[in-house]
Amino acid sequence: MDFWNVIMEVVLLLACAFLFGSLAQRFRQSPILGYILAGVVVGPVMSSGAMVNQMAELGVSLLLFSIGLEFSFQQLRRMGRLAFGGGSLQVMCTMGLVALGLALFFSLPKAMAIGALVALSSTTIVLRVLVDKAEMESVHGRASLGILLFQDMAIVPLVLMIGLLSPSGGEAGVLMNMLQLFAAVAGLVLVLYLLLYHLIPRLLSSAVLFANRELTVLFAVSTGLGATWASHAVGISPALGAFVAGMLLGESPFATQVRADIGSLRTLMVTLFFASVGMFIKPLWFVTHLHYIVPTALIIFVLKAGVLFCVTRMFGLDRRHALATGITLGQVGEFSFVLTQAARDGGLIGLTAVDLIISVTIVLMLATPYMVAWALPLSDRLLAVLPGQDSVSATNGDNDGKTEARRVIVVGLGPAGRHVVRTLKTRGFVPVIIDVNPLSRQFAVQEAVEIHLGDVTREEVLHHAGLHKACMVVITVPDPKISIQAIETIRHLDPHMPQVVRCRYNRHRDDLAEAGATVVVDEEVTMGEMLSHRITECLADDECTLLACRMTAKGIKDPSEISSKDPEPI
Repeated sequence: MDFWNVIMEVVLLLACAFLFGSLAQRFRQSPILGYILAGVVVGPVMSSGAMVNQMAELGVSLLLFSIGLEFSFQQLRRMGRLAFGGGSLQVMCTMGLVALGLALFFSLPKAMAIGALVALSSTTIVLRVLVDKAEMESVHGRASLGILLFQDMAIVPLVLMIGLLSPSGGEAGVLMNMLQLFAAVAGLVLVLYLLLYHLIPRLLSSAVLFANRELTVLFAVSTGLGATWASHAVGISPALGAFVAGMLLGESPFATQVRADIGSLRTLMVTLFFASVGMFIKPLWFVTHLHYIVPTALIIFVLKAGVLFCVTRMFGLDRRHALATGITLGQVGEFSFVLTQAARDGGLIGLTAVDLIISVTIVLMLATPYMVAWALPLSDRLLAVLPGQDSVSATNGDNDGKTEARRVIVVGLGPAGRHVVRTLKTRGFVPVIIDVNPLSRQFAVQEAVEIHLGDVTREEVLHHAGLHKACMVVITVPDPKISIQAIETIRHLDPHMPQVVRCRYNRHRDDLAEAGATVVVDEEVTMGEMLSHRITECLADDECTLLACRMTAKGIKDPSEISSKDPEPI
């Protein structure tokens, strides 16, 4: 295979992905749909499809690696009852109902595999629309977020389950396959734990990693790709190894920065993955089987919305928000493509089933932005014709909203930043620190405040620190270039976010204000005001004034030579 021919086809695929992704964005659709359409258009003329598919599989592994970074064990504990209980119940009920309905027509392993991929929703599209509509902090928005996070985590056991259901190993060897699989996973987790928590910290400190951005990128990529290769070498899903590596790395102090640094590489690989999905679509088949695709999509949507309505009602949501959550998550998501690929490779489903699944998923993803935007109005209309009374929601959303409304992001943890953090705590606010110095974790632990180690000029770091939940950002770093970049990044993400910025020298004041700072605290002006105030206080004391005059007249530098009482230091 000619290397330059492969490069040409990859460039063509990425260019088409950019074009169709831009068009999808223009028509208020997810760019993912544009990437898939690019694969549909370019696929028939490509001769290096196998190479692109291998790169796409690598992209899925990097995507799961980055998702694993989000799932630190502390964050998992904070997800709450609805995320764990509701998410697990929704996945099991959806998978069980689909498998039960298909068991009359297909074998049980095939029915369970199809049920597994139907159970997942689209994290990418749903979260994007919720943020655009400013509904992330609504009751159904928070419920959807918790369930989506659990679904993302569930991709790993579902991939394992499909591997066990695969007929390639024969029915007699299922138990042996399970033992080998779990032994391989346990060994991989042990090796990664020893490597990331014992060997690397002794060889290379966190401070050394942060001193050079290139080292952070190399460390992250080598960890993710190494875990992917190790998983493939021991016979388990490469995506599983990448997820486990990301989850273990998520407990490290530099997880936020790693997530930001691999963002561009992940975007490239994931784009190739969705484009490769489009290469499997047959446009003629899609058109001729539309009478099967649309009813199947409607059945899946109604089934998932109904399951989610019942589950969220069990966990305390009122009927309106429970139904809105069901409508929001009623689609089939992008990770279903991963499970479809695993089921196809394992011989569980044939090409016709793959065509139908991909087509139904695309139809539901096309409808998702509209269903999420209309979730609450549609819920009100449906409930108006349905019997029953609404009950008060048992969620603690209001309290959470009050807490989040008092979050203040503090950038930089020097002496000024530490003073700001302590002052905010005494006033009842919730400071959230962003800093690049790993030693800042000690202060954060002592003060019991949240800290994110990373570069504030990166959008991923600000997203992870919860910029959309904060009421203000305080930038205390002395470097004006970093401050200006941070101001512009924050202004791009949230044009209305108040920003209070430290200005080291007066000559940078106008630059910071033009960048978008709401309040600029000029150190030179502030210091002059403080000096003037203290001098005025000192000179107001007659004894102090007399002492100063006597010192000046006699040229005395040591006040103790003429008075036992020292003036108050300025």
